[in-house]
Amino acid sequence: MVTLAEVAQHAGVSASTVSYVLSGKRSISVNTRQRVERSIRELGYHPNAGARALASSRSNIIALMMPLRTDMYVPVMMEIAIAVATTARTHGYDVLLLTGEEGPDAVRRVAGSGLADGMILMDVELDDERLPLLRETDRPAVLIGLPADTAGLTCVDLDFKATGALCVEHLAERGHRDIAVVGEAPAVYERHTGFAERTLDGLRGRAREVGLRLLHRPCEGGYDAMAVTLARILDERPGTTGFVVQNESAVEPLLALLRQQGRAVPEDVSVVGICPEQVAVQASVRLTSVAIPAQEMGRHAVEQLVAKLGGRGGDEVVLLAPELTVRASSGPAPVQ
Repeated sequence: MVTLAEVAQHAGVSASTVSYVLSGKRSISVNTRQRVERSIRELGYHPNAGARALASSRSNIIALMMPLRTDMYVPVMMEIAIAVATTARTHGYDVLLLTGEEGPDAVRRVAGSGLADGMILMDVELDDERLPLLRETDRPAVLIGLPADTAGLTCVDLDFKATGALCVEHLAERGHRDIAVVGEAPAVYERHTGFAERTLDGLRGRAREVGLRLLHRPCEGGYDAMAVTLARILDERPGTTGFVVQNESAVEPLLALLRQQGRAVPEDVSVVGICPEQVAVQASVRLTSVAIPAQEMGRHAVEQLVAKLGGRGGDEVVLLAPELTVRASSGPAPVQ
């Protein structure tokens, strides 16, 4: 095991200087810091986590609160989690993953125990019950998601309201006048989950502005549930020519059901997805879509939190602009 004293000797500085570089307790010149960091890398030095925590009152751990629910698309959440873990490691932090639905209790436990230096929270609801505790604690935190009130909070998210508007604009420009939204499972809306509600706001708002009729129907996903949902949509709005799907598990069942009914995509019906790039390009008809920038969201969240831990970051909202990629599933509305 390489010791701190060996790092100091290699860098030509005192042991206390190496300690200050590691802890950040004192200002060290850029040249000296770079020399110490180079020695740490070349020698493969890893400070003892327990000793370092005692000396600095830091654990060098970030708590990631990621409730795993059956009504959420877990691969996206895991992609965000991996981005959080890999980015955190580059900044010298490990990640403690909390997957239970503990709500405020998890925040209270982390804040009160010193388990982690800071927190990143996912699955954020508009009126999230964890937020009052976050505002009271001195433990830095970042949300991946947007609540209704962002005062005193740091948040990172895709701009889902703009995402919904962008999907409507794409279909409106191609002459579609009746569109249906196949949404997430009903429980997602019952919890007032931020991303789903904000997408719906964007869809409805832009549809009103451009004169489109819009119908929103939640869906559990899967073939049977999608069959019921599609039948309901076409019964209520038989003239529907455009679909926006914000439910990864409903994408392939919807395309299959449209084929069975003799509705060609995109000649008869256009479909736009809000989903990971992989889902869009691997669909039986390559989907026009707005991608979920999972890795970018996770990376931004860690960088915001590390800045706050270093006393450099303030409370701010970072919204990532949506990008729509046109593929094979959308085209001009059919002539009636």
